[in-house]
Amino acid sequence: MIEVVDGQRQLKGCKRIVVKIGSSLLTANGKGLDLDAISHWAGQIAELHNAGHEIILVSSGAVAEGMVRMNLDNRPTDLPSLQACAAIGQMGLIHTWSSALEQRSIRTAQVLLTHDDLADRRRYLNSCDALQHLIDWRVIPVINENDTVSTDEIRFGDNDT
Repeated sequence: MIEVVDGQRQLKGCKRIVVKIGSSLLTANGKGLDLDAISHWAGQIAELHNAGHEIILVSSGAVAEGMVRMNLDNRPTDLPSLQACAAIGQMGLIHTWSSALEQRSIRTAQVLLTHDDLADRRRYLNSCDALQHLIDWRVIPVINENDTVSTDEIRFGDNDT
C-alpha cells in the first residue's frame, strides 16, 4: 500500500519489494548502460532497503552492454551472437549495479535463472533457498535471465516472467 505523508509517497506494510527494470530504462537507446539512470535507480533502491524492505532487483541490459563492449552498431539477429553479447554484457551489468549499490553500503549478488530453473521443483527450491539466504543477510539479489543458456527468452527479449 502506498501512503502519502507530507507530500511523500511511502510504502506501508510491504515487506518484500521486487523491482523490475527493463533495458529501455537502463540503456542509452539500447546502446550500453546509462550510468546516471542506474545511479538514480540505485538511490531509490537504497532508500527502500534502508527503510527495512527486502529488495529483489530484476535487471535487463546485458545484451545492450555486450553490444557496446563489442563495438556493434546493430543488435545481432542470430541466437549465438545474442547469447555471446549477453555473456559479455552481463559482466558490465552486474559490476555497474554492484558498484552503484556498494557506494551506498549495500551488498549485492548475481543470480542468473532460466525458465527450466523454475520449472524443475528441485532447482526451484534450491533457488528459493539461496534467495532467502541472501535476503536474510540483507544482500540484494540482482536477477537476470541466463541468456547464455536460454534460447526462447533471448529471441523475444522477455525476462519479465
